Amino acid sequence: MNEFQHDLILRIVKLLNMLLMTAVFSIIWFLSYGHELYGLEFYRRGNWVIALLFFLLYGVFGRTYDAFLVSLNRITEMVYSQGLALFLADFLMMIVTWLLMRSFPPVLPVMLIFILQLVFTTLWSLLAHWWYFRTFPPRKTLIVYDMREGVEVLISQYGLEKKFRAETICQVKEVLEQGVQMVEEYEAVYLCGVHSHDRNIIIKHCIACGIQTYVIPRLGDVMMSGAKTMHMFHIPVLRLDRYKPTPEFTVIKRFFDIFLSAIALVILSPFMLIVALAIKSDGGPVFYKQTRLTKDGKEFKVLKFRSMRVDAEKDGVARLSAGDQDDRITAVGHVIRKIRMDEVPQLINILKGEMSIVGPRPERPEIAAQYEEELPEFRLRLQAKAGLTGLAQVYGQYNTTPYDKLMMDLMYIAHPSIVEDLRIILATVKILFMPESTQGIDPGQETAMVSQKTEENKKD
Repeated sequence: MNEFQHDLILRIVKLLNMLLMTAVFSIIWFLSYGHELYGLEFYRRGNWVIALLFFLLYGVFGRTYDAFLVSLNRITEMVYSQGLALFLADFLMMIVTWLLMRSFPPVLPVMLIFILQLVFTTLWSLLAHWWYFRTFPPRKTLIVYDMREGVEVLISQYGLEKKFRAETICQVKEVLEQGVQMVEEYEAVYLCGVHSHDRNIIIKHCIACGIQTYVIPRLGDVMMSGAKTMHMFHIPVLRLDRYKPTPEFTVIKRFFDIFLSAIALVILSPFMLIVALAIKSDGGPVFYKQTRLTKDGKEFKVLKFRSMRVDAEKDGVARLSAGDQDDRITAVGHVIRKIRMDEVPQLINILKGEMSIVGPRPERPEIAAQYEEELPEFRLRLQAKAGLTGLAQVYGQYNTTPYDKLMMDLMYIAHPSIVEDLRIILATVKILFMPESTQGIDPGQETAMVSQKTEENKKD
């Protein structure tokens, strides 16, 4: 079976999921709410528009949360992602129904819709996963690395052995010495931290032979991704600039920052009061202020709910958290960290204009200076205003290396867009209840994280 047939069949399977979820929603909606609207002829015809609207909403949220990646996601992750997409779609459709009926609709039918959708989406995920890996065997895979090793470990950790069968792992010089034709024996090739000159030789041959290629980029690749295409001297030219968003983007982004942070503070204020009272029970201050860096290296005081002991850094040494194993975290601190409530006061920083909703996370000057000793490019993330969430928070973890965090921050900086901001905000909802995103730094790991990419960085 060729790639076109593979993709076509997979799309049909995903479409069946969307149609099934829409059918569950539509049938119960028609039976529960539709008859209330039959008094107007417009609404009789509009019932089908309601079904289409749900279909589109579920599709958008599903794509945002990678809910339909049968070949890459575990079953549990597919169910979780689809469940979140269904919840948001059902919630918005509840609001639409409320507006149409001009009175708050009964909640029970929506709850029934969501429960049935969860049952069917779980069954779909189980069957789709079973069908896919029974139909498509794992790809014979070649892993080529230069300075970055261990992708085969990641394939195992993320349960992708059914997708990729890593048969050969070798350095790039071995491939070039044996001849690039050796890649023709494989169905997929991973290129990990390979220098652009060597990598391009392999990529060109893979594309010519129709071999699927996965590239883990280097810093230079990420910065090049934001280049503007121009035509000068009758030839194509790529122009790279420092982060320079348009005035329209800057104004709209600031408006969204003020609007969203103000609404969030109002909605969360009762929970903030409860958290404040719980923190105050140990006699210490409720809030914790800490110097952080934002755009162009400007310092500001980030505001957080205190989750550690008052004397957590009595020795004056700045250090990253070790997560649940960190004995400096209070009992209340463990709870508010798990549900991310310790970060909520930063909405005040956003209102003040010191931070944005989306952007590179603000780093402490001491930690940033330590990273920059081994990775001078780490300062490039200061091109944009610091954010409450960002690509590194959505797709990375607390203990993701500074090098990889920098790459994700530069990916965001390279493509400023309100649509991308909204996508990241929606994607942030998914990680709120995923414990691995707050996994701490093991003792001694902090230094290793700083120096891990030193050699690779020298070659960029």
